[in-house]
This record gives sequence, C-alpha cells and structure tokens, in this order.
Amino acid sequence: MPGENSGALSVLELLAADAPQGRYDALLAEAHATGAGEEALAELGRAVELARSVRAGTTRRKQREAALTALVDTAHDLTSPYDIDGLLRLITRRARRLLGFDMAWLSLSRPDGSAYVRTSEGETTALNVGLELGTGRGLGSIAQARRSPVWTADYLADPSIAHAPGIDAVVEAEGLHAIIAVPLRRGDSSLGALYGSDRAVRQFTPDEIGIMLSLADLAAVAIEKARLLEQTRDEVTELEAFGSRTNTALTRVRYLWECHARLAGMVLDGAGLPTLARATADALDGVLQVRDPGGRPLTATGELPGLDEEAVTKAALQALTDRRPVRLPGDLWLAPVLAGAEDLGVLLLSASAPLAEEDVRLLQLAAQSVASLMLIQRGTAAAEGPVHDELLADLLERPHSVDLHLLERTRRLGIDLDRPHVVVVARPEGGELGKAVAWASSYAYRAGGLKGVRRGCIVLVLPGDDASAAAHRVSGELSPLLGHAVSTGAAGPTAAPGEVARAYAEAVRCLDALTALDGVGGTASLRELGFLGLLLSADHDVESFIAATVGPVLEYDTDRLTDLTRTLEAYFASGASPTHAAETLHVHPNTVSRRLERIAELLGPHWQKPAQALEIQLALRLRKARTVLHDRRTAAQQAEQAG
Repeated sequence: MPGENSGALSVLELLAADAPQGRYDALLAEAHATGAGEEALAELGRAVELARSVRAGTTRRKQREAALTALVDTAHDLTSPYDIDGLLRLITRRARRLLGFDMAWLSLSRPDGSAYVRTSEGETTALNVGLELGTGRGLGSIAQARRSPVWTADYLADPSIAHAPGIDAVVEAEGLHAIIAVPLRRGDSSLGALYGSDRAVRQFTPDEIGIMLSLADLAAVAIEKARLLEQTRDEVTELEAFGSRTNTALTRVRYLWECHARLAGMVLDGAGLPTLARATADALDGVLQVRDPGGRPLTATGELPGLDEEAVTKAALQALTDRRPVRLPGDLWLAPVLAGAEDLGVLLLSASAPLAEEDVRLLQLAAQSVASLMLIQRGTAAAEGPVHDELLADLLERPHSVDLHLLERTRRLGIDLDRPHVVVVARPEGGELGKAVAWASSYAYRAGGLKGVRRGCIVLVLPGDDASAAAHRVSGELSPLLGHAVSTGAAGPTAAPGEVARAYAEAVRCLDALTALDGVGGTASLRELGFLGLLLSADHDVESFIAATVGPVLEYDTDRLTDLTRTLEAYFASGASPTHAAETLHVHPNTVSRRLERIAELLGPHWQKPAQALEIQLALRLRKARTVLHDRRTAAQQAEQAG
C-alpha cells in the first residue's frame, strides 16, 4: 500500500507540475525496473492513463479558451470600419491563424446563384482569387444549400462531392486535402462561404467546426455592415454631388430670372429691339439676330457668316411646331418668337460655348420678351392707327389745302413730309384685310410713315426715294404673313406734302396696270412698267424715260464722241440687219457688229428682246422728236428776235 500510494502520489505530482508526456513514461519504466508487483503496476498504469486524460482535457479546454479569446478579438476587429476587400482579407487571415489552416479563402455569391473566390490567404499559386465556382458544385455550394458546415478529410478522393474541373485544378495545384466550408448566413439567405484547408489528410474536430461556424456568422454580419456602410458612403457622395449640382443649378436659375427680369424691365421701359437684342446676346455670350416671319433680319448684334439658310428654314418650322428652341450644328440655336398661335419671327443665336439647360431656357424667355416688345409696338401703332388714317385722308382728299396745323400733327408723330417719301398701295389677293391692316399699323410705326385703307387696299406713305424697293419690301413681309399673294403698286418720291395725292394716284394706276397685264401678286412702279409708266405718269416725264432706257448709250457717245446712238437708229430702221445698217451708215459690217457688242455691254444682254427693244425704239423716237421740236422752237425764237 505505501508503494501504491507513493506511485499514485508521484502521478499526481507530475499532473500538478504539468509535466510532459515523457515523465509519465519514465515513471512507468522506473516501476518496472524496481520490481513492483503486477497489481501495483496495473494501478500505476491506470493512474498514468487517468492523468493523461485529465491533461488532454485541460489542454483542450485551454485551446478552446484561447480560440474563444481569439474569436472575441476577431469580433472586436470586425466592428471597425473596413472597405469590403479589406474586411474580407481580415476574415480569411483570422480564419487561417485561428485554426492553424494551411490555406483559407472566401467566396461571394451573385444574385443569379453563381459564386466566385473574392480573397484568399496562404495560397502558393495565382489560380485561386477570381476563380468561378459556378452553381451546385464544390463544398461551398453544398454548405450554402444545407446552411450548415460541410467538410472532407481528402477532397479529391471524396466521391460524395460534386466536383468541378476548375475547383479540382486549384485544389490539386495547391496540394490541398482536408477542406471545410461554412456558409456566411444572413437571415434566410447566404452571402457566400468561408473555407479552411490543410495540405494533409485529417479529420476536423467539433471545436474547429464550431469556431469556424462562429467566425463565419460574425463575418456575415461584418460583410453586411461593410456593404451598408459602402452603400451609405456612395449615397453620401451622390448626395454631395447632387447638392453641388443643385447649388449650381440654383445659381443658374437665379441668374436666369435676373436676366429675364432685366429684359422684361427693358421692354416696359420702352427699349427698342436693338437694345433688347444686345442685352440678350450679352447674357448668353453670343451673337443674336432677330428675324421676321419671312426670314428677313430685323436687327443683329454681329455677323452670322456661313449660315445654311435651308437648314435654318427647316429648324424654324420645327421650332414653331414644337414651340421650343432648336439646336443647329455649330452651337447655333433658333428660338421661335410667338404670341399665342401667331408667329412673330425667330431668334438666331450663335453661342461662343455650348448652352446649358438654363441657357436654353433663358433664350426661350428672351424670345418671349421680344414678342412682348413687338406686341407693345404693334399696340402703340394700333393706338395711333386712327390718327394715321385721318392724316392720310387729309393728304389724299385735300392736296391743295395742306395747312400748318396738318404739318404740325404729322411732325408730332415723327413724320417730316418735306423729306422724300414714296407711296405704296398693297392689295391682298386672299381677302384677309383685317390681318393686313394690323400688320400695316405696325409696319408704318416701325418705318416712321403713315398708313391708311382705301378701296380695299393698304396705303402706306413711307420715307425713302426708291418706290420699287419699298414695294418689294412690303410685299416680301406681308405675303408670308397672310400666306398668299399681295399685289403692290408704288410711286414717288414726293418732295412736299402736297405731292402725296399725286403719288397715290400714280401708285393706283400702276396697280391697275399690273392687274390688266395679268401680273397679280407682283409689284409695279412707273420705272418697272417702262413706257407704260410714261403713259400712266401724271407729268409724262419723257426726259426720265429716255434716260432710263438709253441713257448709258447717250452718255457713252457724249463722253467718247462715238456714234452708238445713230447705229441703234440705223439698226432698228433696217429691220435689225447689221449689214443694211452698215450700208446706211457707210461703214463696214464688222464696225456695226463691234458697236452692237458695246451697246449690249451698256444696255444689258436682253436689249434685243421684244419688250426692251420696243422701249428703246420708243425712247429713240421721243428723243428725235424732242430734238426736232427743240430746234423748231429755237429757230422761231431767233426769227422773232431778228424781226
């Protein structure tokens, strides 16, 4: 018994001292050497076995405590803010070191069910990260489907696993055997799987499996948190960018409304169209042109070279249809000027830089301001319309009794009839006289003239000395507005208020002649009607007719002492035969041909056309008759003086 007790006591002493395994073996050897009995040896062996069991349990407990401590530290680390990739590297690193794996990696699942390796730790090849795991194959798919850990002592030799060539190639390249996979569980779904592996064939202990599962659950929470944090950061960045864009937009909107208020104030203050166009161009940093409905420029702040008028016309139609600005190539913008459904024209803007959305809105608002200005001017013209009608009626009906009171009334309207004026009579051929009268009021106001309505026609008295040009301008603006032809007759210029009635009568005769000649929709003046104008003229200005018809030839003969006039007379007298004309003039036919070429240069290439040839012959005959009459008057005067 003392020996037994001393043997058991020795075992307890070794256990208390946490002696290594070899000391227990040495104690058994010593008992055998000293000749201890079989019963004593059996009990000593039993005590050593129990001591070893206690020692192993203590070791396992210490290992479990160390693992739990490490797991708590890991959980603490996972609470720190990480980006996704940094967090995943931390998880795989902790899994490998916590459980002593040769290699650890982590896979993430996609919405379609496929998965890929996102990060790994301990690999010796470059085959792992980014590896596509597919669906339904490998330990990770099984673990996610079962929502529980799955392991194998020797992966490649395990027939119960659905293998995939890509996964098997990596496992073989890394020399892996024992592999465990645990799902990253989050609610009812799984984010992926966490793997641990050894390059030896072995079984995984329950403690390893439990710790691995706990680490995976912590990792799933951390990954979800990191994703939410990353999403929150993206949203914050997006909000910051949105806030910046909003501040910029608010600044632009504030500037837009300030500009619009300034333009509206200018309209109310009575600014003219050029001033409004300049302010708009400055606000948009470009060159602005305002056009009327017919496409003619009303005002411009600069040159717009190289315009494709066909493209501008198409863009104008689109802008009027869509009722919004339209962009053309080369940072050129076109905005419609509208008053309700009425087309007042367009704005053409050549911008120095691409326009932002707010700039396009400002261009549209500027078009509204221009429309307001045009309506105000039209309203002013309409308000003065009755006054204009009354003044024009006095000028036409009482031409010989124009008094100082009438002249003072016209001057108050800014009209000086002592300066040259022309009279234009316009007849709309579609019967829309009301719209034409409204336009005439605005046009007369803008041009600084008078307007009236007589015999179903618009009568305009306009500053200027070119009746034909004035008629063409009136027809060019009024026809597109009405959408049908407008016939115009014109006369002038006048030199005094009393001549307005005479010019009006001549303009009416020109319009009647145009109608008689089937020229409806055209323009006619005394100059354009040729010899008919001479017959229609109240003063039969023969001198002007001769000068307008053959004046260049007469001047050429006077300056160079040539005989082109006689050649013309001989040419027409001989029936337009150069040979017979040469015989009459006693010159060579080639000389006549050269003279006719010079005449063509002076009178134009169509001087032999029937209409112009008739006028030339009439002018030559009138000149000859005038010369004969002049010579006779001179001879009679000389005879009287001699008598």
